[in-house]
Amino acid sequence: MSTTAVERPLARGATEARRKRLVGLAALAAALVIAAALSLAVGARSLSPTEVWHGLFAAPESDQRLTEIRLIVQTVRLPRTVLAIVAGIALGVGGALIQGYTRNPIADTGLLGVNAGASFAVVSVIAVFGLSNPFQYVWFAFLGAAVSGVVVFGLASIGRGAGNPLTLALAGQGITVFLAAMTTAVALSDQKSLNALRFWNAGSVAGVGFDVIWPVTLFVGVGLLLALSRLPALNLLNLGEDVARGLGVNIALSRTIGILAITLLAGAATAACGPIAFLGLMVAHVARHLTGPDYRWLVPYAGLLGAVVLLVCDIVGRLVVRPGELEAGVVVALLGAPFFAVMVWRGKFKNA
Repeated sequence: MSTTAVERPLARGATEARRKRLVGLAALAAALVIAAALSLAVGARSLSPTEVWHGLFAAPESDQRLTEIRLIVQTVRLPRTVLAIVAGIALGVGGALIQGYTRNPIADTGLLGVNAGASFAVVSVIAVFGLSNPFQYVWFAFLGAAVSGVVVFGLASIGRGAGNPLTLALAGQGITVFLAAMTTAVALSDQKSLNALRFWNAGSVAGVGFDVIWPVTLFVGVGLLLALSRLPALNLLNLGEDVARGLGVNIALSRTIGILAITLLAGAATAACGPIAFLGLMVAHVARHLTGPDYRWLVPYAGLLGAVVLLVCDIVGRLVVRPGELEAGVVVALLGAPFFAVMVWRGKFKNA
């Protein structure tokens, strides 16, 4: 059989796989649009599609009912919908990246200590400066997340186990435990900090305005650009460091850029929403099941899945205790814990 005859079926198989993946991406994009529309319509007061359209695009009117609808859509539901999309993409992509760079199937963005760093920063500035507005302390939360990520990566880059994924996991766990203890100590000594931490730790996309969302989106955008620029190198790294090095990959540079991207993505999302557990872990595994191990496809899938899942969980949280609300982070955790248990039961983590 000629070489061309052998290559022809392989080329057809690759084309078919690419077509299926593109169809999958389109389906996820459509699901995201539907979830966003539902997010604008569902809440303590349900709105029809016409009312949602009016709330988004109609000019101001003297009619009190229409003015009320416009306020609900533009000042309450639109910001939380946009934030859920941005944070979901960030956490989904971050979860896929951290599993790839550590070669650890149970890794989550919290592995770098970003959640613990953000929590400690929030309670500290509230206790010291008395801040109460999310716009005031979100920047300290992002700074705490970033510093924690840098410290963890720095500790994992020195000593005998430098660059080892296990070293990174141990450094992250050590910093997380230390910062959690410090956070508890500060919160217990200041009632205002304790109250703020109790709400912030639940993980919510509500109550944050566009004055916070736009800068957070900028950080997420930079993180996404850094992440996308290293996806081919990440594929090679997962073949083994020796293979990657032999194919010309600068391992130290790739890992540094990857960890920086994860810190920006997870830090920005955590600063705006609070810690949302399990989301990155879940969507990364689902994306891998749909696309295979190629991170050029896995990462976009994980980002879209993260946005869809966080939006749906936020919508569910508005419905289950109506007219009250259950924070999206709580719903994600209620979904993620059984998912994690099922994955363990099926042996998906046996090589972790």
